[in-house]
Amino acid sequence: MAYVTPEELEEELNKRVEVERIKDASNYLRGTLVKSLQDPLTGALAEDDTQLSKYHGIYQQDDRDLRDERRRQKLEPHYQFLVRIRVPGGVCTAMQWLEVDRIANTYCNPAIRLTTRQAYQLHGIVKRDLKRTIAEINAALLDTIAACGDVNRNVMCNPNPYQSRLHGEVYEYARRLSEHLTPRTTAYHEIWLDEELLSSSRQDEEPIYGKHYLPRKFKIALAIPPSNDVDLFANDLGFIAITEDDHLLGFNVSVGGGLSMTHGETSTYPRLADVIGYCPKHKTLQVAEEIVKIQRDFGDRTNRKHARFKYTIEDRGLDWLKFELNRRLGWAMEPPKPFVFEHSGDRYGWVEGANDAWHHTLFIPNGRILDTEDYPMMTGLREIAKVHDGDFRLTANQNLIIGQVSSKRKPVIDALLEKYRLADTHDQTGLRLNSMACVAFPTCGLAMAESERYLPSLLDKLDVIIKQAGLEYDPILIRMTGCPNGCARSSLAEIGFIGKAPGKYNLYLGAGFYGQRLNKLYRENINEEQILAELTPIIQRYAQEREPGERFGDFVIKAGYVKAVLAGKDFHW
Repeated sequence: MAYVTPEELEEELNKRVEVERIKDASNYLRGTLVKSLQDPLTGALAEDDTQLSKYHGIYQQDDRDLRDERRRQKLEPHYQFLVRIRVPGGVCTAMQWLEVDRIANTYCNPAIRLTTRQAYQLHGIVKRDLKRTIAEINAALLDTIAACGDVNRNVMCNPNPYQSRLHGEVYEYARRLSEHLTPRTTAYHEIWLDEELLSSSRQDEEPIYGKHYLPRKFKIALAIPPSNDVDLFANDLGFIAITEDDHLLGFNVSVGGGLSMTHGETSTYPRLADVIGYCPKHKTLQVAEEIVKIQRDFGDRTNRKHARFKYTIEDRGLDWLKFELNRRLGWAMEPPKPFVFEHSGDRYGWVEGANDAWHHTLFIPNGRILDTEDYPMMTGLREIAKVHDGDFRLTANQNLIIGQVSSKRKPVIDALLEKYRLADTHDQTGLRLNSMACVAFPTCGLAMAESERYLPSLLDKLDVIIKQAGLEYDPILIRMTGCPNGCARSSLAEIGFIGKAPGKYNLYLGAGFYGQRLNKLYRENINEEQILAELTPIIQRYAQEREPGERFGDFVIKAGYVKAVLAGKDFHW
């Protein structure tokens, strides 16, 4: 690498967005976080520190329902914090579940949210409790570092309870990838865990990320065909398990997925990943590291809307990427191996796995676990965790698997499921069982419309239409986000909603049932009455005219409602 003078470096930094300058001055993500946490005059962090806190797994938010009233009272916003807990591959112990439950009921809103990336989110933490909360999360052998920020996020992996033996090996690679790509700065342990401060004679190093980390967030997923429940093609980097006789041989590698975009800016768009080759399993970490480094070195640091890996690939091309990757690896990947994806949903209820292990998948509406007056879900799961000697698995569809239950222990778990009305959570329409929503209001600062709080009531109305059409048990992917950033993967829904304004959504149709195709804008900026008016005749026609086994997303394309979208650049056209 050529020598860069201080003047050249300063010129380059001046071209970059503000976040890049914050990272440069942060001393490896320290900034003034310690001082911000100690400031008693505000419930917020200093402005620059709100950016740096993301790398520690924290988002500063405020309750948007209270903004106007607090402004009238001349009070600052009701600041609170979201803490995201990494769970590589979504697997945790029963004891860890109990600890997350305890922490949620001690320092947070008394609820746990399961994310679409198989992580936990805890909401409503006030600043004075942040440090204690994170320390107790780490005491449970979990952590929040790199759960947000311009780094590799939580690594996803198929839960695959019906392929337990194979899942165990693939899950191990998810765990190793997560560990390998975790930032090496000691700032996290100094600030949150009171470990000894870095001595002045020693320097932090980031051998993979460098001083400025990545231009934007980076996401990795591993999938075991035929299940694509992790929506692998929505990730910057994907590993598709290639097996023989139930043994893992290696992975096909996919690159360049990502779903975020900006309304009204056609230069931004969702993109599905491309499969570029095959690597043997023992070279998985090397491939991941070099791809991350390519994005570190070539990603756009002057425009955050153009900074994801998908745009690096679009700008330079797949041939360039493969050449650069092989050059850095020192060996060439093989051509991709054959594979088939057949579904993207979860298998509800009891499923028998290997070695006398049973797994029960619960439907968790929008991933929100809490107690209500008539539905004590959080209490029920707490009581199950107290007697459960297996694991809990967070799915990529915001659901929960009570995993590794022995035949001997199964009647005990069954009794508790019945007692707390959890045995039949999946007694829902196929539409509802395949629904997802992001948090949106009142805490997400990016939300333009409701999502989690609104989708259930919209589904109540759509369920009536679905049942009248005789489609009660037919799975249809329906997803809603309050903004176009794609947290609930609405661009990969057969029926997708993206918020435009309070009560108004863009309606998208036609994604592939197993994540192989994007959807397309069908109607723009419509309200609930218009949504129902548009969808009712389409659903009725689907029920009457579909071919055996034909998916809803395929039908609306065949029927001419929308065109098929396979390339991100075609999404807006």
